[in-house]
Amino acid sequence: MSEIKTQNNDQYDLLISQISTLVSDAKGHLASIIGDILVQTYWNIGKYIVEYEQEGSARAKYGDKLLINLSKDLTVRLGKGFSKSNLFYMRLFYMRLQIFQTSGILKWSHIIELVNIDDKLERDFYYAETINEKWSVRELKRQKERGLFMQLALGKSKEQVLTLAKQGNIIEKPEDILKDTYTFDFLNLPEPKHSESALEDALIENLENFLLELGKGFAFVGRQYRLTVDNKNFYADLVFYHIFLKVLCGHRLKNR
Repeated sequence: MSEIKTQNNDQYDLLISQISTLVSDAKGHLASIIGDILVQTYWNIGKYIVEYEQEGSARAKYGDKLLINLSKDLTVRLGKGFSKSNLFYMRLFYMRLQIFQTSGILKWSHIIELVNIDDKLERDFYYAETINEKWSVRELKRQKERGLFMQLALGKSKEQVLTLAKQGNIIEKPEDILKDTYTFDFLNLPEPKHSESALEDALIENLENFLLELGKGFAFVGRQYRLTVDNKNFYADLVFYHIFLKVLCGHRLKNR
């Protein structure tokens, strides 16, 4: 084997690389399939629990005790994963997301974040956005905390809010991208006043969160970016490019 490797080193390394990539991709695909099946299984467990409770008022009355007993018995028979809280979320999963698709995107931790939202319109919106934007659990939590749904729903008609909840934030015109208000709590700047330069520094230091707050499609171009108009140089503190609108967006142009 060492002779083969010595004589055909490049080809041998390529073979190793091809096999390694193939196995790695297969493992990733398998993990996605397993995760998808697990989520569907939890939904069906929730369905069984709800159907069992609905067969009699006495069963529904002692629902909390039912979850305790189920947790003990299922753990003995099947092992970990059937705590009372987990069973509670499985039940809630079925009750609040009776029609769902995972598309290999929604993990169990996503589901827990979604079913914890009491308002159906708000829950449906975050469900649609998580799938549309392929949000991580961390990003879903962040968007919930900053109240993205309420920001986007503000000032919309009932029909528009229903569409927003069903489809997520669909971009059709510039007004669908630019928001009326922005929240920059992540900057941790002193109140009530801070200098403009301090704000600029803080935004650069928290660039990832800043781009997420701006919304879909913004890319950072530069700081103190020079723009030449009619042979005059202007400098923007911060410049962004929007990939959907295909325009540069700048803040505070200064002539030098």
